[in-house]
Amino acid sequence: MQGADPDTVADALASGDALPGTGGFAGELDGTLVRDVLGRYPLFVERAVSDGERLDPEQWSHDPTALADPQSFPAGYVRDEGGHGRRFSLPSPDPFDTHETAVERVRAAVETSIDAVDTENLAIAFSGGVDSALLAARLDAPLYVAGFPDSHDVEAAQSAADLLGTEVRVVELTHDAIERAVPEIARATNRVNAMDVQIALPLYLAAERVAADGFDRLALGQGADELFGGYAKVAKAPEDPRVEANTVRGAQREVVASLPDQLERDVLALRAAGVEPVTPLLHDRVVDAALRLDGDLLVDGETRKVALRAAARDSLPDEIADRDKKAAQYGSLAARELDRLARQAGYKRRMDDHVTQYVESLVD
Repeated sequence: MQGADPDTVADALASGDALPGTGGFAGELDGTLVRDVLGRYPLFVERAVSDGERLDPEQWSHDPTALADPQSFPAGYVRDEGGHGRRFSLPSPDPFDTHETAVERVRAAVETSIDAVDTENLAIAFSGGVDSALLAARLDAPLYVAGFPDSHDVEAAQSAADLLGTEVRVVELTHDAIERAVPEIARATNRVNAMDVQIALPLYLAAERVAADGFDRLALGQGADELFGGYAKVAKAPEDPRVEANTVRGAQREVVASLPDQLERDVLALRAAGVEPVTPLLHDRVVDAALRLDGDLLVDGETRKVALRAAARDSLPDEIADRDKKAAQYGSLAARELDRLARQAGYKRRMDDHVTQYVESLVD
């Protein structure tokens, strides 16, 4: 069992508590496969195994490359000899009574989760935004940012590090590094679509450097955008066609439901690079606090992640707490340069999904 002790998982199975106070879990417990509601740890089974068939250790794994035909085991599900089904569902708690209570509960959850992180052999993935800056301000560990020299992320990380009175180690991306890393990421994650590879690229290359420098754990601010309203499609709900919800709070739950797929990719990429991810902002106590936020504590006008920014002001200068950030694949320029490499290799934009075709050619 990865992520939590067996007794805690057994209690959660017995009670159906989807947020039992862990950072996620996945694995086998007394003949039953189980994965937490947010899929914070990967779990796979052989696709050909029929429902109800007894699973032996060679038919499931945390690593898809260990199986002949891996299929992701769904988050929140269990499987035993009787088959499989959903055991955990994301709760729908009532909002906090007041904004003051909400911000204080978010602050307590975030600070408690970050402060509990063991810093031995730990590094921090640092983009200069509020999420990673909270980690940097509260944990004594070196900071790393990956990007091309003229990228937004490198500049933002350096300026934020200055404000925090520390330094950040820059992992300079190159075309050669991207061409080498793309097939490695694709094989490790069992994915070749352009978006997944673009997102994983800066994480993977930063993690390689972290591992080469002697660290085996990498702390990340993952989950903050999904939990606290960091996406434009959440801010624009219900007008944005990318979400079905009629409210900002409903849109938040939609993007939280996308976490299992995203986390699976990121965990597998980071492990392939030689580090284990550490994600304190995805602890159950933070998830519980975030799910209790009213829409105006997620988004207020042009401001996103309202409650998280307010909670962060005890730890960060206002200039960092108020910062917006770009998605890693854009802020690092990894997406732009992968597109450029695809076009240089003859995969033109007029072609259907030309970057994915280029990725597939590198894997082949």
